[in-house]
Amino acid sequence: MNLATGIKSGEPMDETEVQAIVAAELVDATNFIDLEIGNLRARATEYYFGDPFGDEEEGRSQVVSMDVRDTVQAILPSLMRIFFSSENVVQYVPRSMEDAPMAEQATDYVRYILNEDNNGFVLFHSIFKDALVRKTGVCKWWVDEHIEIKNENYTGLDDAQLSLILGQEGVEMVDLMSAEDPSAPPPVIDPLSGQQLTPTVMIHDVTVSRKVITKRFRVESLAPEEFIVDRRARTLEDADIVAHRKLATVSELVAMGYDQELVESNTGEDELDTNIERIARNPAQMMFGESANNPAQRRVLYTESYIRLDQDGDGVAELRKICTMGPSYKIVANDPADDVPFAYFCPDPEPHTLFGMSTADVTMDIQRIKSVILRNMLDSLAQSIHPRTGVVEGQVNLDDVLNNENGAIIRMRAPGMVQPFTTPFVGGQAFPMMEYMDQVKEARTGMSKASMGLNADALQSTTKLAVQATVQAAQQHIELIARVFSEIGMKRLFKGLLRLITQHQDKPRVIRLRNQWVQIDPRGWDASMDVSVNVGLGTGGIDEKIQFLQAIAGKQEQLLQTLGPNNPLVTMGQYANTLTKLVEMAGYKDSSQFFNQLPMDYAPPQQPPQPDPTQALAQVQIQSIQADIQKKAAELALEREKMIRADDRERDRIAQDGILKRQEMELKYQVNLAATQAEIDAKVAMDRERMQMQAINQAQQAVTAAQPMQ
Repeated sequence: MNLATGIKSGEPMDETEVQAIVAAELVDATNFIDLEIGNLRARATEYYFGDPFGDEEEGRSQVVSMDVRDTVQAILPSLMRIFFSSENVVQYVPRSMEDAPMAEQATDYVRYILNEDNNGFVLFHSIFKDALVRKTGVCKWWVDEHIEIKNENYTGLDDAQLSLILGQEGVEMVDLMSAEDPSAPPPVIDPLSGQQLTPTVMIHDVTVSRKVITKRFRVESLAPEEFIVDRRARTLEDADIVAHRKLATVSELVAMGYDQELVESNTGEDELDTNIERIARNPAQMMFGESANNPAQRRVLYTESYIRLDQDGDGVAELRKICTMGPSYKIVANDPADDVPFAYFCPDPEPHTLFGMSTADVTMDIQRIKSVILRNMLDSLAQSIHPRTGVVEGQVNLDDVLNNENGAIIRMRAPGMVQPFTTPFVGGQAFPMMEYMDQVKEARTGMSKASMGLNADALQSTTKLAVQATVQAAQQHIELIARVFSEIGMKRLFKGLLRLITQHQDKPRVIRLRNQWVQIDPRGWDASMDVSVNVGLGTGGIDEKIQFLQAIAGKQEQLLQTLGPNNPLVTMGQYANTLTKLVEMAGYKDSSQFFNQLPMDYAPPQQPPQPDPTQALAQVQIQSIQADIQKKAAELALEREKMIRADDRERDRIAQDGILKRQEMELKYQVNLAATQAEIDAKVAMDRERMQMQAINQAQQAVTAAQPMQ
């Protein structure tokens, strides 16, 4: 048994033991935040707003220097530009080449969720300002399932259409009116039995309620006092307890599924109402009272805690999500958890502790000193302009002396009864001290006129390179803050959102990315992808980056023109990526309006190699020889045709002469020579075929003899 807690080790905890542990952890963490960290943050908030210090004297200057606010407001624009430029400051790292498209799509989708589903600019503006003023800015992410009920009316539906509508998911029938369809043919009746053979055609007017569930991933900037953590925590991963407390309304908690009687039994005032940080940020809320006339709007202290607890008694503490109500921290929900959905941002983190230093912490003393100096300077100036006056009592009209009107007379009973005490202005001697304090502030924060956009071309007293070096040195401080924000805050936020998306988005979603509609289905994504940060330190401003990219593009163009698009040093995809970066650095978020996206290893299809001039000449000669051969073959074929035709004509002439001679001999000698003539014709035909075959063979031999020349 643990003597300190009275809890038996190695055995499962009951509800009473869990309640005791959770309440003790929450009380200690709350005291740490409210009494120690909260007082420091409330003081920083007062300095940021320029509130009086409390030691002001009546009749003396009460001016307050606004160094804390001026410094924070000078840093914020640069931070917002870094994180909301077109370049991905934070992106997912693929584990293999095949995962690269998935990682790029995941980066685009998470940025879409932050900027479109949530007001990303306002969200991070609040987080960054809290971090710069109040040590830490905290954000929380969760799944928001919004249920909307819509009533829809349909008229003139047949049975199939009615069944189709009522069969849809989330649709319930509210009202139904049915009647016979007057345009339909009447039903068929059996004349013998009188039974209706065909059904009556009905039409329906129906009112249905459609429940639409919209699931969105939300990110919220928490008020600093609403985030509590145990005093021993170094990071959120090793903290014993991390919790989000807030004053929720009865209506809000009932909508979350809690019993109304349970919620109302825990209403009442709480210390969070009078929290010193809340009052410093908004003093008017001290006037707020309970909404007695509106019970649904009464508020309840609701705490969502993530605590490591060995509830099952196996000796290993598991992470659990425990929700409580009321100042006694009554447990109303206890579930296992796999992640702590919080990320914090600190501009100057300290090793081995969760809370570091803010910009306000290093400028509050400077603001106090400058305020004192400025007050004394103004008092000295006021005394030199309006010096004190000495009068002889009873010899001067005091009303005239107290009248500050220019040219007003002072009535005296005798000359010299009024004597002004001349006070010289000595405030000028304090100006070097004011400049010195500005130098101290610049050394602490890195903020100066140079870091706030001083144009080097406008300076005539020094060289442009010297001023650029000053500007870069000042901007390195801001870039360091951005890098710290990315490493400890953005990385955790991106990892948490990726895990949340892959676990809870149950269907694809179509969104618009780079002027194209893209279907996002994160169910197959790798939820354990690492996150990389692209905030470079000491890399110069935007103008220098653009000049550097232009120089790279020029070299790439030269290599592509010299070595061709398929060279081993640079690809067309790399050149397209350089042009895309140039467009994005110029401030255009959608670079696809100017250049198409190409894979990094893209290369155009290879063109056939150019022929060698010697080979080209030999090819031309071969083609010329082939043309001559074809010409010779054609000439031989023509000669053969001429020979055949000449032979045919000669044979036809001989045959005609033979016919005439045969007829002449038959008439002269009165004999029949037909049989003899048939034998002669057959022999002549054989000779003709033999002559044709001989001519064909001669032509083929001539062509064959020319073949080796090819």
